[in-house]
Amino acid sequence: MLLIDDLHASIGDTEILSGLSLEVAAGEVHAVMGPNGSGKSTLAHVLAGRDPYQVTAGRVLYDGADLLAMTPEERAAAGVFLGFQHPVEIPGVANMYFLRTALNALRRARGLDEVGPVEFLAIAEEKRRLVEMDRMLMDRPVNDGFSGGEKKRNEILQMLLFEPRLAILDETDSGLDIDALRVVAAGVSSLRSPDTAAILITHHQRLLDHLVPDRVHVLAGGRIVRSGGPELAAELEAHGYAGFDTRCSRELPAPIGSGR
Repeated sequence: MLLIDDLHASIGDTEILSGLSLEVAAGEVHAVMGPNGSGKSTLAHVLAGRDPYQVTAGRVLYDGADLLAMTPEERAAAGVFLGFQHPVEIPGVANMYFLRTALNALRRARGLDEVGPVEFLAIAEEKRRLVEMDRMLMDRPVNDGFSGGEKKRNEILQMLLFEPRLAILDETDSGLDIDALRVVAAGVSSLRSPDTAAILITHHQRLLDHLVPDRVHVLAGGRIVRSGGPELAAELEAHGYAGFDTRCSRELPAPIGSGR
């Protein structure tokens, strides 16, 4: 489904990804771990097409098509979803309105009929219960005044509504309590199928205790330096990144919604 070949990406004159290669097949869940500043969030945002990253070399194929040639909107329509590490707040825009508008924009792009208000209410209520989110949050502005856990539940709610083929979750587990972590893992698991895939970017094994990945990768210095099975996450939890080349570009101010 996804093939990343020798990917280089920069912000300005500073290279962050330095020849990253990764292949994710349909039906698989991959975890990407690594120290701060190694390029994990940069990888997520490059795949989603966010500014201000510039791809300087390499290629990314999604279902055989050139992902880098697509606009962010085209990537979303093709089934690519990015869950932010720090979800943005949108004051003045009701969560329910945002969700229905975004869902119908995706459906139009995919040649499907729009979902009417009554039908959407039923769908949204079903997904809201799955993520155990307070009903009142549906009528409040998007993420405005939400706690960290409520924002992450809202991200998973979006993912369940949009039904992506490739979900990229950028440290969605950060700052979550045990209950919220369980909900996030259950949400990702509910989308797992032979036709979908997920990339989980995380610092910790605790999410992977609930959602066992097919492969675990260590990203350090802007490239994948080691890959293995789920046991690699346990090794990293026990010993950290000692022995890995963790040299990376200098820290840069992170764009809104990111945690490079």
